[in-house]
Amino acid sequence: MLPCYGRRAEMTLYINCCLREESRTDRLAREVIRMIGDDDVQELDLYSEVRSGNLKSLSKETLAKRDRLSAAGDFSDHMFDYARQFMAADHIVVGAPFWDYSFPSVLKTYIENVFCVGLITIYDQAGVPHGQCRSDRLYYVSTSGGPFISQFGYEWLRAVVTRSFGISETELIYAENLDIAGNDPQEIMDRAISALR
Repeated sequence: MLPCYGRRAEMTLYINCCLREESRTDRLAREVIRMIGDDDVQELDLYSEVRSGNLKSLSKETLAKRDRLSAAGDFSDHMFDYARQFMAADHIVVGAPFWDYSFPSVLKTYIENVFCVGLITIYDQAGVPHGQCRSDRLYYVSTSGGPFISQFGYEWLRAVVTRSFGISETELIYAENLDIAGNDPQEIMDRAISALR
């Protein structure tokens, strides 16, 4: 076999939106990451990012700054770090529990910080977006105590990444009805994990 000089190791970005310490969504997402098998896994814990002050909702000032820098083609500011990391990933795993008919609000804040026109997406003369992401697949992992409804949360993120970020495919992996009386949550989780293998 010929040596592969200069071959770049593939990187998986794990966007962790799980708040609970014993999160079932986190457990399932880590199984997906093991299935992918990349040596380089970068975990981005969104709640830790919020606590550290790095991840913030856009304000009038930060939005104006982003628009100004984007128009100038200057993406060196730290405010573009999330977008650059997202773009560089070969595989993307989002672990987001199904809360209140959607995902945790911290994920929406993150996507707003990632969605940088001129960097992660470029519009042509006809106004058609062309995504610049390296990854061609995003795995969306979720769990729910009751029925999981994909149109609330997952379908929105799928539309964003396929229409504007250049990711051609998404895969939904979930375990549902975990807290319904009479159900065995461990058995449901085990089935979901076995299905991955």
